[in-house]
Amino acid sequence: MVIDNNFFMSLALKEAWKYQGLTYPNPAVGCCVIGKNSEILAVEAHQKAGNPHAEVMALKSVYFKLTNDFKILELTKSSDIHTFLLTNHNNCFKDISLFTTLEPCSHIDKTPSCASLISQLGIKKVFLGSLDSNEEASNGNKILEDSGVKVELNILREECDNLLEPFQKFNSKNFVFFKWAQRLNATTDNGIVSSKESRKNVHAMRDVCDLLVIGGNTVRIDRPTLDSRLVNGKAPDILILSRQKEFDGSIPLFSVENRKVFIADNFDLLDDYKNIVIEGSSKMFELSREIVDYYLCYLAPTFGGSYGFKNIDDKFEILNIQKERQDIIMWMKRK
Repeated sequence: MVIDNNFFMSLALKEAWKYQGLTYPNPAVGCCVIGKNSEILAVEAHQKAGNPHAEVMALKSVYFKLTNDFKILELTKSSDIHTFLLTNHNNCFKDISLFTTLEPCSHIDKTPSCASLISQLGIKKVFLGSLDSNEEASNGNKILEDSGVKVELNILREECDNLLEPFQKFNSKNFVFFKWAQRLNATTDNGIVSSKESRKNVHAMRDVCDLLVIGGNTVRIDRPTLDSRLVNGKAPDILILSRQKEFDGSIPLFSVENRKVFIADNFDLLDDYKNIVIEGSSKMFELSREIVDYYLCYLAPTFGGSYGFKNIDDKFEILNIQKERQDIIMWMKRK
């Protein structure tokens, strides 16, 4: 039977993109596991730093599907899942193939080595997208190959590298993404635009970002809080981009504990941070064009409002598109 490598890797990619922006300081990674007859057994992703990696999540799901052993469902810590699988697998993984968007990690940190786990479970084939350039985590391929696992590289390599790029960026300097919400007629004003589910997704990203950049006019008009209350998360530091330094101190964002608020007319402060989100509309889009790596758009299926994106000629490459109940979410980069 011919295995469609690209199809199975695309499933891993699609799952991983759901958590892009949520896994800092770790990369977003997806994993798809198939059985002897190319049946899909699991599609999972790394969801948050400190949580099990994508491969561990997938192998946990596969083990339950193959054994119906409910005990594994009680385990949430990566080290506990590793130990359980190594003790109880009984060679149930011998006929599976594993697709992962990123080379399995070799190091032991908050979670044990995924490469070591895979190599001890009797898995015969692993298909990879991107190689891990992180010195601490790389060499997972060597662990696999030394244990007799057949490794095939570069499956949808470009797509997997696009998924990995934020991780590469904030490991070298910083990663900057521009987020906005708009209606079908490209307006961004006149109240809340996106759904509550989308706003929770944004708050989850704020929870793990270092710095949030916002325009001075937006602060004065909207009087925002810019925290992560919808997910009970932390509030990022704030850079208000403004030539005017005076603001009403009763605006809620100034009263959030354990955060720093800066006011400046330039982006120099970004050099001190790693994972940065810029929120705004057309004016901020134009001001930040040369420093933004990726763009994140929440498209609401509504009309309304008066102002938004006009007379902008930029073209984008869509990296991922998904539907979050009501809204369409697009990760993009400028061409």
